[in-house]
Amino acid sequence: MDKVRIGVLGAGYIADYHLGGIAAAGGADVRVIMGRTLERTASVAKRFGIPAITQEWREVLERKDIDAVVILTPDGTHEEVAVAAAEAGKAILLQKPMARSSAECRRIIAAAERAGVDLQVSFMHRYFEEVVYVRDLLGSGSAGPVRSIRLRNATPGPDWKDWFFSQAGGGSGVVLQLGTHGIDLGRHLFGDIERVSATIATQQPERRLADGRRINVEFEDHAFSTYHFAGGALGSHEMNFVEVQGCDRFRLEIYCANGTIWLRTERGLLSIYAPEITGRKEWLMPDLPDRPMGARHHAYWMDGIRGTLPRDKTAEDGLATLLVAEATYRSAREGRRTEVEKIGDVGSRGQR
Repeated sequence: MDKVRIGVLGAGYIADYHLGGIAAAGGADVRVIMGRTLERTASVAKRFGIPAITQEWREVLERKDIDAVVILTPDGTHEEVAVAAAEAGKAILLQKPMARSSAECRRIIAAAERAGVDLQVSFMHRYFEEVVYVRDLLGSGSAGPVRSIRLRNATPGPDWKDWFFSQAGGGSGVVLQLGTHGIDLGRHLFGDIERVSATIATQQPERRLADGRRINVEFEDHAFSTYHFAGGALGSHEMNFVEVQGCDRFRLEIYCANGTIWLRTERGLLSIYAPEITGRKEWLMPDLPDRPMGARHHAYWMDGIRGTLPRDKTAEDGLATLLVAEATYRSAREGRRTEVEKIGDVGSRGQR
């Protein structure tokens, strides 16, 4: 397969990340994009040189000249659209959160298994250059055991669409919408999360959108969790949709036996204080590859479709993040520490 022929389902804010990453990675032919608003969809198509637009996602799945789809529709539609895409024989890159419940995730995975199609969930942060560097560093063992972590996901919250804040519109709260980024990042770097203690709140029950409309918020917009990782590390995780400035994607502090590692802080994308490793008693900022946003992520995805690289187990990871999110909600509701449900055998043919 010289070029992966792609259809994009969704033309909202996150489409720019995926289309920019696909273009930077190369080796793809984006043939059609679907969006609910024709004017917005036509604008995105023009910027990225996409020849066809539609308002019907089923039209994209019916096309025989499409190998893979990127699903960017509202959270509450993910199960219906992803199951239909699998039944149509399309490889799938599904925007996080994978779905709004672990049951929906399991049904999506089962559909992909039945159809024998590749299913990936889009966790962009694990492909950032600083995260790749740190995962390799932790994997080498030179930093020693991870003792504790501090993680923040914080933004002012999405103000461009009302569906984010509505159950009927297909939205979800800050834990699923933003927190799943951090949950996956934590699991990716430090292993399974076994126990959660959490509190959640809706601090801004009414919001004003960018177009001036005022809407009611049906979900939590703030959450604090503490995690106990299987390897023994302890972690704190703040998820926030009410912070005026917000983080630069995320903020992560890692405290190891032999050093301290900070990602996306006031010290830059990556800073390390580890005299036993570096031989210097000062903060060091390693050089990182300078790649366009999303290039590594989408190149890896398309190489997997071509069969030139093994597949990441992001479908199973997508389910795992929902299980942690559900434990978060149970803990907050019941006011106690909660065990995270085990995935069990979900089936992951073709994934490692």
